[in-house]
Order: sequence, then structure tokens, then C-alpha cells
Amino acid sequence: MRGFLAAALGLAAAGAAHSQEAPPTAAAVLAANHAAVGDASGVGAAQFDYLHNGAGLTGPLVDRFDLATGAFAETQDAAGVRNAGGYDGKTPWQMDVSGAYTAQQGGDRIAVAINAAYRFANLWWRAGRGGASIVYAGRETKDGQALDHLTVTPRGGKRFDAWFDAQTHLLIKVTEDRQFFHDTETYADYRREGGLTLPHKVISDIGVGPGGIETSVLQHVAFGPVKPLSAYAMPSAPPTGASIAGSAASATAPFRLLNNHIYVQASVNGKGPYTFIVDTGGHTLLSPRIVSDLGLKPVGEVVTNGAGEGHSTSGFVHFDEIAIGGVRLKDEMGFATQIYDKSIEGIAVDGMVGFELIRRMVTTIDYGRRTITFADPRRFKPGPALGVAVPFVFYDHLPNVKGSMQGLPARLDIDTGSRSEVDFTSPFVRANDLHSRFAKGASAVTGWGVGGPARDYMVHLPSMMLGPVKVEDIAAGLSEARGGSISDPNYEGNVGSALLKRFVVIFDYAHQVMYLKRISPEPEDVGTFDRSGLWINAKDGGYTVTDVAQGSAGAEAGIAVGDVITAIDGRAVVDEGLADARKRFRSDPSGTRVALTIRRGGETRPVTLTLRDQI
Repeated sequence: MRGFLAAALGLAAAGAAHSQEAPPTAAAVLAANHAAVGDASGVGAAQFDYLHNGAGLTGPLVDRFDLATGAFAETQDAAGVRNAGGYDGKTPWQMDVSGAYTAQQGGDRIAVAINAAYRFANLWWRAGRGGASIVYAGRETKDGQALDHLTVTPRGGKRFDAWFDAQTHLLIKVTEDRQFFHDTETYADYRREGGLTLPHKVISDIGVGPGGIETSVLQHVAFGPVKPLSAYAMPSAPPTGASIAGSAASATAPFRLLNNHIYVQASVNGKGPYTFIVDTGGHTLLSPRIVSDLGLKPVGEVVTNGAGEGHSTSGFVHFDEIAIGGVRLKDEMGFATQIYDKSIEGIAVDGMVGFELIRRMVTTIDYGRRTITFADPRRFKPGPALGVAVPFVFYDHLPNVKGSMQGLPARLDIDTGSRSEVDFTSPFVRANDLHSRFAKGASAVTGWGVGGPARDYMVHLPSMMLGPVKVEDIAAGLSEARGGSISDPNYEGNVGSALLKRFVVIFDYAHQVMYLKRISPEPEDVGTFDRSGLWINAKDGGYTVTDVAQGSAGAEAGIAVGDVITAIDGRAVVDEGLADARKRFRSDPSGTRVALTIRRGGETRPVTLTLRDQI
């Protein structure tokens, strides 16, 4: 969704005056801006209608907001793709393309909403600046245009920067960090509307190239009487579109756990079976194979990001039904995109289900029995037998729980799509100099997904807290990322299936509670990390080495990036065995000798790999 507009409206402020000769102070800049824009006195609410172009789609976008507080609601609709969001002064919320309304209280969502409300109401014109800290940062010249630069930090919000034309005193640009993006909004084509001078063209750029640029052109402005703040609150209707065959209370399906990822068999529009990954950190995704098989017609193009530093694009696609066992997800929008290249998992992955399904069904993942159960939330009965209750808030589409590590508080995303135990974000690592807390560690590639490879400095963590639950003996990643979701400064860590598989995990998204019930005995490979020092993908007729950790067993054996493992202990490797090979490299004890056959160029040679602890 496009960033909310910094609409140039507000109430009268005493002493506002236009003066090109005013000294370059924050007060002078804002007074001149107020005078240049004008007032909307005597009205309480506004509605701005735009023609919006973004993600390859064009359609209406409507902003409604309260002039006194900045409380707002935004709706967007293009080619059947609908989303919305808002803030009633207490709780930010969003409606995703599946039609589910979800409160947004994790990460920087509250701070970003406060910032947006501050700008909608132009609180910087008020006495006391609406409680914000505002600093004049100097006069700058851009493309021959003199600009006055202010830094603004609203109470409860986060810093954003604003530039005003030194001649016209109109707002030209706002920049703000949101999640792990640096968003820039520019304002142009100012014209008079109802006695006000308003920008008729707004461009938002999140810094990922042309696919991340959105343009809104103002079509109509309307003012009216004040409305109760409840008019901007999240609608209370529960999400629809999911059901269980025969009106049963629940449905259970088996899954495979490969590379610490959960895979189920699914049908789409009655065809299949297809292999789907279940990912609490993901959305409904359909691969090119499914799109082609079913003759689906994607529309638009949206930028997608993951733990890697790169990004990709996908289109929106409507499907009639996805069925997993007895559960059905019907008549919704998903994303048409490549899920994983077969080389990364060793198997073809045709699709993904995540937030949209789990938001509608209480979901139990029993890692011990390898079953996943979907239950009707209206018939679900919580209780102590389910395990320890861990409350969470949503950060976008991810559950975000309070925890700690090494005595440091940490907000932790719960992400079954991560193969790791826990990855701590690079800003958290740097801010607390976490490397210095561990005497031993290894820099290695630890995952591969949207955005490419993810690299961590791996260490052994004695324990951490996940809500009220203590988890011990953990292979933890200290991220080295410079981009992607794991570089986000608004949370501290991402918990994956390698840690969660110690438990039966229940997600009750409707009540924002996760339940953890320990499995006994624990899986053999928890708390361990790869002892080979190799990251391998299934391609080129074997397992191609794409990374070798410095000083690792693989490096000592002379294995290099680009080598292809064609046999392990005399047995030819097969793509489907990739998960087993990775598990063996982290499960077999230090000192285990593994006979490899390596192909390098046109030559094949035997190599003995002696596994060794890296952490």
C-alpha cells in the first residue's frame, strides 16, 4: 500500500504569517508554510480522492481523515485488488488483499501511524508543535531549488525529515524509515482547492527501483463535519473465505519436514496434488506451474522481499479454492511468483500458504507427529492442556512476541518459513556488540529464499526466552545483513522451525495467542549447526557448493565454491536427498568422517570431510 499522504491541511494557528524574510528557524519555516497553504477552519473532516498507480495497477485511492487529530482511513481498489488501512488514534490496522482486518501493534507500526496522523492534521502548525521535537537542519539546494530542511519527531512517533521550498514555502519532500525501507514522498503540482493550496501529485519511492514507485494524482477534495474517531477504527467483522469440509470442527493433514520447512499436499481449483510450504511469515503464493496449469491470469507487479538482501516481483492472481486435506481457502487473491528454485530445497515447491489461511483457522503444528490441524476458531476451546500461552502482536503479517537473550529484551517474529532456530537482526547485533559476547562462532550462509542467500555469524546461545518459555541450547545467528527483512531495526530476532520443532505449536491469530507444548524427546538435531562449513544446493548433477565457511571442515578438506558433490559415502546423490544431507552434516557428531566424491571442472576426485563443530 502506498504510504499515507502528508496532506496539507490543518486548523488555524495563532500568529501564522507569510514572510520570505523570516530567519531560517523551524518556527519561521512552519509559519510560512501555514500561510502559504491556508486554513480549513470550521470543518472537522476531509476526504481526498486520488487516481493511484502502483504495483502495475491503476485505480482509486481514498484518504479520509480527522483534521483535529489526524486519525485516518485509507482504501485502495484496482483490478479487483483491494486493501486498506487506518488509525483511530489508538490502534493502527490494515486489510490485506484477502480481506482480513488485522491490528498492527508490532515493530514500527504504531510510530509510523502516529507520524502519518501528525502530518494529516498538520500538528506542526499548532502551539507546542503537537508535542513533537522539531529541529531546523539547514538550507539545502537541490536541482537549483533552495529548500529548508526540518527533522521532526512526533511524541510516540519516529523521526521523519521534511523539506520546504524556500521561495513558495510549500512542502516538497518527506523521507521516513518504514520497516527496512527508506521511503521518500515528493509533492508537486500545487493548486488551489476550496481556498487551500494542495499538491495534486504525490510520488512514493521505497528505494527498490521502478517497481517500488507509486504515483497518486488528486481528483477531488471534500470537507465535512467532524466524525467520531470510531469512523477510522478497524472494522470488527471476522475474515471469511475458509471452511472445513462437512462443517467439521477441525481437519488434520500430514506434512513432511524437509530443511526444517513444513510441506503439505494441496489442490488448487480442483487440480493437483501440488507441494505447498506452510509459512507463518508468508502469504498465499502460486508458482508459474500452477498459474500455467490452471490458466490463471496474474495482474500487476508487486515488489517482494525476504531475509536476503535482494528482492523480486510477483503479480496478483485470483484463485477459486486451495484445499489441504479437509480445509478450504476460497475465492481470494494470492501472488503469482516463483516460490523456490528446485535447487534450493531439492524438491519442486509449487505454492505457499501462510497468513491468509492461519488468520482464518486456529492452526496446530505437531512437529513430533508431523501433522497440521486447522480448526474452526468459533469452536476452538483454549485451556492449559494446549501448552504455555504466549501472547503476541502483529507486525505486518507476522506474530511478534516479547522475549529476551543474554539479558537483552527482544521482540521476536515467529516464522515457520525460516529453517533456522533464531536469527538476530543486524541492527540489534551491532547496537549490542553481540559478536564480542561469544568466544566462538562462524560466518556462514544459513538460508536461501526471496532475495537470495542469508548470511549469519553463528554462535551457541545457552538459552533465551520466548515469552514466558525458556528455550536452552540454541544455534543462533547474528545477522550480517545490509538489506532485507533481517536488517529491520524495528524488531530484534526471527524464530524459525528449527527451534519451534521442539514443541507442538498452536496459532490462534484471532486472539493473538500462540501455545507451546514441549515434545519429548526433542528432535536429535536441535541446538546443532552445520559441521561441514558448506552450503549446498541441488543442481548441476549433484550438490553444488555455493559457500564454504572460512576455517571450516570443508575449507580444510580443500572444497571450493563451484565444486559439485556427486556421491556421499559411495552413494550417488539425488535432488530429493538434499534435506537428508544437510541434516546429516549438522547431526553427525564432530569427528565423523564423510567420504565425498567431488567433481571440479572435468575431473572427479575423492575427498574425506571430517565434520567439526563451528560453534
